[in-house]
Amino acid sequence: MLSHLPNDFTAIVTGAGGGIGKAIVKALLASDQAGEVIAVSRSLFPYDAPRLTALTADVTTERGIEELAQLVNKRPVHLLFNSIGTLHDDDLQLQPEKRLEQFNAASFAHVMHINAATPARLITALKPSLQGIHPAIIASLSARVGSITDNGFGGWYSYRASKAAHNMLMKTASIELARLNKQLIVLCLHPGTTDTALSKPFQARVPNEKLFTPDFVAEQLLQVMSKRTPDDSGSFWDWAGEPIEW
Repeated sequence: MLSHLPNDFTAIVTGAGGGIGKAIVKALLASDQAGEVIAVSRSLFPYDAPRLTALTADVTTERGIEELAQLVNKRPVHLLFNSIGTLHDDDLQLQPEKRLEQFNAASFAHVMHINAATPARLITALKPSLQGIHPAIIASLSARVGSITDNGFGGWYSYRASKAAHNMLMKTASIELARLNKQLIVLCLHPGTTDTALSKPFQARVPNEKLFTPDFVAEQLLQVMSKRTPDDSGSFWDWAGEPIEW
């Protein structure tokens, strides 16, 4: 499944209650290679399995981060897969901006916190479990719209900026962490348009063949991760295994 990792590896999946996170957890548990799989979600995880440890915690908060760190307790972690992200929120009246006039500083700060600061805080809190000499992968969901080079349509100011910031944080962390674990690979991953709650309001114009199921995306991303080496640390890839420009 993940050629870089040993048998019986320990995995953490954050955002495990969402479509992609849940599919990643299912795929890991279906593999004989994975050992303990820690599924972190804000609500009670919907099913149980012998190798599954479910943690109900909101890791976008300091309390949730601390709960996860305490659970892991500096044990070696071989896979950290982060699928936490936000694009819209009806309760906060948050929608991706179509025009500059819709840009709101409070909404921007919220999106940046969820999409950029939270993944960085996760790595910070779990750093003792990631450094050392054991093979490890940090994979965090990004989005093609976070590519500055690829931005030809404009709009979606907060989301684009948050994913660009996410990519910079992951790239920068990869440089520091390479000094602490030469077997660590840090990856930004674009899953494509996936049939989840995040993309639901924006699926109308997506051709059927380009709207992917979470299970398909999970398998694709695991394949992409399996083909990477430490030399690829700090890079940005799409679901099909193609590199994306920053």
